[in-house]
Formats: sequence, structure tokens, C-alpha cells
Amino acid sequence: MPGRRQPSHPASRLPVADMRQSGCNKIQFRGILGRSGYKGMTERRAHVRILLVDDHDLFREGLKYLLPVLDDKVQYFEAGSLEAALDFSDQEAAIDLVLLDYYLPGVNGLEALGKCRERFESATLVVLSGEEDARIIRSLVEHGAAGFIPKSSSREELISALKLVLAGGTYLPRIALGPLPVASRTDAGQAPGSHSDMPMRLSRRQFEVLMKAVQGKSNKVIAKELEISDHTVKAHLSVAFRTLGVQNRTEAVYAAAKLGIQPGHLAQYSEAQLP
Repeated sequence: MPGRRQPSHPASRLPVADMRQSGCNKIQFRGILGRSGYKGMTERRAHVRILLVDDHDLFREGLKYLLPVLDDKVQYFEAGSLEAALDFSDQEAAIDLVLLDYYLPGVNGLEALGKCRERFESATLVVLSGEEDARIIRSLVEHGAAGFIPKSSSREELISALKLVLAGGTYLPRIALGPLPVASRTDAGQAPGSHSDMPMRLSRRQFEVLMKAVQGKSNKVIAKELEISDHTVKAHLSVAFRTLGVQNRTEAVYAAAKLGIQPGHLAQYSEAQLP
């Protein structure tokens, strides 16, 4: 594509079943996809709504054919540019998950992430890219990405990664997962690597707040969704970070990905447990 930066990376391995050129200048609704009974990332609505922002028609088409493997309650929307994504204004179709290409024409990847973060403040943002520089991945996490999926991933890896983010978890590639912060290996007198019971060392509310923070949501959005004050959010995060042994959100995202901590652990809590 003339004038577009072309990073050197392996071609996508996504299966492409339809090679028609759609153009995709506007948001396109692809309907409800899927047949499996895999549990979606939200119970607030009947369907999980995914927006894919990528300027490659074939990649969008390929991903469309992967989604039926993941969830029987998926609604798929697509945009061929950042501008088209930001123009999305159907309030009856609020987006749960944004899959964002790092290399969109005419815009820096971090800038695109920031604009999507503002526009889709309640959505989980995950970056898709052929870029596999650990420094760039960390920068994206620092700016609100809840995960990063390499386009060079195999079909099986993509399915596993997308299942995880649909469940509200965090996916980062191996290249991004270095050693845990020193504090996270020695907190609360735990033996190194002993974190299997970490969720139960938090109250239900503290764990809910931690998971929303790991998903890239701001304190303001967390407070609104849980109907608590910003001050309470900060207090819960302080306890959660200390328990996890991290200093900030970025470290929390990495630790959650490395330790496999995800919203599904809420099932360990009784509904009667108070914050």
C-alpha cells in the first residue's frame, strides 16, 4: 500500500475463506457468529460485541471465520480505518472488545490506542500486530492495552488468545513475559511463584476492581461500573497491587498474564461475600 509503513513480519496465518474486497470504509455489521457454548466476556447483554479495526480486507475476512469457534453469542463489526472506528455511534451496540491493528495508515499505534480508549472507554482493547518488539508491547500495555496478539500466531494460538480475552483475561506473547517483578515473587512471605491462592487473599470487590484495572479501564470507569467512589477504587487497587506484589497497573497486567489470573476466579467467591 503506497505511503504506508510496512513492518517486516511473517504473513498472517489466519485462514481466509472469502477473498472478496470489501473496502470497509464504514463500520460493517457481520451478524451473530458461532456455534460453541464457550462463555462470553460479559453477561450484561445477550451478545458479546467485537469491533475489529484493521485496514487489510483479507485479515478481517480471515478473523471473521475464526470467531464461530469461540462463542455462540458474538456480534462482529469491522472498520478499515481508525476514522471509521471512531465514527461508530450506534449506542444500542456498545462494544465489549476492540481488536486494534497497531499499524493503521496515517496514525501512530499509540495514538490510535489512545483515541480508541477515549471513544470506547468501557471496552477491552487488545492490539493485533506483526510487531513483536517487547518494548513496544510494554508501551502499549502502559497506555491501556489489555493484551497483545501477534498476527504471526498459529490458528490454535489465536483461538486460545481470543478465548482468553473474551473471558476477560489478559493475553501477552511469550516474548513479552519476562521474569515477574521482584516484589511479586516475595510478597506476603509467600514462597517464590506461590500465587495459586492469590484471588482468595482479596475480597470479592478488591478482585473485581483488580480485573477491571488489568483490562485497561480507568478508575473513573471502574467506579461507574461498580457504583463505588474513585477513592474506593484507589483503596482496593492499593490492596490488590500489594497482595500481587506489583507497583502499578502495567506490572499487574504482566503478572496477571503470567500467573493466569482472570475474572473466572470470581466463581471461587460466595455471592454473600462483602467487599
